[in-house]
Amino acid sequence: MKISDLVNAVIVDYHAEESLVECVKSLQANEVDEIVVVENGEPGSTPTSLDFVTKVVTPGINLGYGRGVNRGAAALSRKSYLIVSNPDVIVHDECVSRLIGFLQSNPEVGIVGPTILRTDGTVYPSHRKFPNIALAGLHALLAPLWPGNPLSKSYRSANKDGTVDWVSGAFFVVSRDAFEQVGGFDERYFMFAEDMALCWSLNRAGWKASSVPSATVTHVEGLSRSRAPLAMMRAHHRSALRFEVQSSTGLRKALVPIAALVLGIRFVVVSLWPSRHA
Repeated sequence: MKISDLVNAVIVDYHAEESLVECVKSLQANEVDEIVVVENGEPGSTPTSLDFVTKVVTPGINLGYGRGVNRGAAALSRKSYLIVSNPDVIVHDECVSRLIGFLQSNPEVGIVGPTILRTDGTVYPSHRKFPNIALAGLHALLAPLWPGNPLSKSYRSANKDGTVDWVSGAFFVVSRDAFEQVGGFDERYFMFAEDMALCWSLNRAGWKASSVPSATVTHVEGLSRSRAPLAMMRAHHRSALRFEVQSSTGLRKALVPIAALVLGIRFVVVSLWPSRHA
């Protein structure tokens, strides 16, 4: 079957402007011809040059990322696989076919991500482990001040068997069956950590997450974040705490107030020094 018969895509936009146009073109160059853009900006802010996408969903308010994806997915026809993409992503040649091929060969995998490159060619750490108490707490405190610390490196890496716990929501392909089984994105997350929460739900439902290093995209980071940096930082820390509450059990549940304290300290640090936000 052709790639276009197997997969469609949803892009959630928030003032990405011409980067959004380039994202759509790169998907179409990868044989993805059914693309829905969810415009979370103000009414009328979608570039007129997006007339060539399948559909533009305009909720009239900023739904947040996960809610936007869910609305976009509902507007698409049902195909075997769904691409979820930020608007400031350029999809490299053969990326989609390699991700789809991997999913077809590994039916136990529900979600797969590519290698994500920054515009300078360096690799963004897009495949990560689910946080535990030590890993999450120390990474949260150390990363803003010491980005290359060993615990952050461990958090931002694959497991020993080569699998990953979760993949970045900037760009991934998910089995439509898996996505619908867990009800799509958890809409309690407005922005940030919704990708981790999705992979956590998929894992609990029996699906694996993985990556395909030979499939690559380039991500122009921070276009939307730069419009409201403090609000984005606040959402980041709120979502991290929400995930801790959602995923904690047993003794770890009793330690949630400590997690809240750690995240509060981190928020103060990155608010005072925005360049430390990581």
